[in-house]
Amino acid sequence: MFLSIFRDLPVISLVVFAALAALSVLTLTVAIFKVLQFTRMGVGKHKSADVMLDDWLNGRPDEAQRKANTGKTVLSRVLSAVMSGLRARPADPSYGEELARQVALSELVQMGARMRLLEAVVQMAPMLGLLGTVIGMIDAFGSLALSQEIGDPRILATGIWTALTTTAAGLAIALVAYFVAAWLEGRIEDERQTIELVVSSAIHGRIAKSSQV
Repeated sequence: MFLSIFRDLPVISLVVFAALAALSVLTLTVAIFKVLQFTRMGVGKHKSADVMLDDWLNGRPDEAQRKANTGKTVLSRVLSAVMSGLRARPADPSYGEELARQVALSELVQMGARMRLLEAVVQMAPMLGLLGTVIGMIDAFGSLALSQEIGDPRILATGIWTALTTTAAGLAIALVAYFVAAWLEGRIEDERQTIELVVSSAIHGRIAKSSQV
């Protein structure tokens, strides 16, 4: 049934459906790529950074530097930079902070790569759905105008089906892309704030946690 309906659709409606399908594939591809990239970069892995900071702040700089240099997370690379700078110029903390900032910016740029594609999908999918709606209604009323059987509702069926289906598909794709983008951006923001915290801790020390009764 669906194949016969697709065969009866005008070419431009088929183009809209193909574009929506391409956007859904793009969303899935970007989501998989970002998850694999974040895993490879070590995004969200913060426990090892606490261990490095403990070594650094408790008089074991060599051990802390060794762990940071061999670490495979975003925070370990940032800590390696700030520790190297602080050890190279102990009297100039701004040097270590600047090295950490450069590494952090590089890491954040990588984490933000291809996020604009998801933002584009969020914007484009509803517009394509709306375009399909307009095309479907134009086709439906065009068929009605050329038909002699004004009272037959089947004349409008294909056009209305196209209109409703493209609208629903466009909104669904946009919602999925929006939630994926929001989740990824949340992880990036969490990593950015954690980077700022560990750099500040490495330079100025950490506030002791107050004991709770």
